[in-house]
Amino acid sequence: MGDVRGFLKHDREVPTRRPVPVRILDWNEVYEDYPDESLRVQASRCMDCGIPFCNNGCPLGNIIPDWNDLVYRDRWRDAIERLHATNNFPDFTGRLCPAPCEAACVLGINQDPVAIKQVEASIIDHAWNEGWITAIRPARQTDKRVAVIGSGPAGLAVAQQLTRAGHTVIVFERADRIGGLLRYGIPEFKLEKRHLDRRLAQMRAEGTEFRVNVNVGVDLTVEELRDDFDAVVIATGATAARDLAIPGRELTGIHQAMDYLPLANRAAAGRIAHDDVAIHAGGKSVVIIGGGDTGADCLGTAHRQG
Repeated sequence: MGDVRGFLKHDREVPTRRPVPVRILDWNEVYEDYPDESLRVQASRCMDCGIPFCNNGCPLGNIIPDWNDLVYRDRWRDAIERLHATNNFPDFTGRLCPAPCEAACVLGINQDPVAIKQVEASIIDHAWNEGWITAIRPARQTDKRVAVIGSGPAGLAVAQQLTRAGHTVIVFERADRIGGLLRYGIPEFKLEKRHLDRRLAQMRAEGTEFRVNVNVGVDLTVEELRDDFDAVVIATGATAARDLAIPGRELTGIHQAMDYLPLANRAAAGRIAHDDVAIHAGGKSVVIIGGGDTGADCLGTAHRQG
C-alpha cells in the first residue's frame, strides 16, 4: 500500500453530532453519516500490517485491511463482499460492537487508531442504498430440518447460514417480535430497528421461518423438538441478571437493567404507551450502577424519559 495515501490528510475525522439537548428529544440514532471522502481518508490510514492485529482483535475474524483498501479505492461493492465473507450482519456490529479491532490497531500505538467501526457501518449502508443486499436462495434443498431457539444476533446468523445451506430452518422466539436483544434490549438511539427489520425481510425471502410467542420448554417441549427436527441450536443468550447481595437491595425503586430497558424499547416501538411503562425515569433522580454499554443504554433511556 505504498501509494498516494501517504499524502492524504491523516487526522481522524469525526461525524457531525447534534447537540445533546437536541439528541435526547427523540429515539433516533445519535450520529449523522460520514462523508465518503472522510471514510476514504480513514481507510487510507490502514497500514496493511505484516501481522494485522485488528484481525485478531475482531471476534469474527473480519479481514479488516482488505476492506479498508477497497473503500480507499472506491470499490464499495467489493468491500461488502469481503465484509460479508466473515460477518452476516455488519449493520449490527458496525453500530453495536465495542470495536476491540480499534484497540488492537497498530497505528493506535502513537496515533488515533483507524476508525474501523465507522468504515464497517458505512460499507453495509452503501450496500443497502445501492440495492446490493438481496436474498440468497440455496442452490439445492436438503431434507434436514433445524430448530433455532432464540432470535438474537447469534440465532439469526446461525439460521441464515443453515438456510443458505439448503436446510429447512425454523426460529423460535418467546417474545412477541423477532430480534432478541437487538429488538428489546438495545435502545433505538443505538440501533434503529429498521436495520433489523430489513435483515429479517431478507431472511424470510431466503426461506427462514420465524415463530414468535413460543417459550421452548413451556409451550414446546424439548422432546417435541427432537421428534420434529434433525438438529436443535440453542441461542438463547444470557438473560439471567447479575444481582448484588448488599443491604437495601430489597427496597423499592431498584431495578435490573434488563427489566427496565425492554419496557422502554417496547414503548419506543409503539407496542405500549409511554405512560403505561411500569418502570419510568421521568421526573426522578436516577443512579446507575455500572458504566458499560448497558449502563450507557440506561442513561440515554432515562434522559429521553425525563
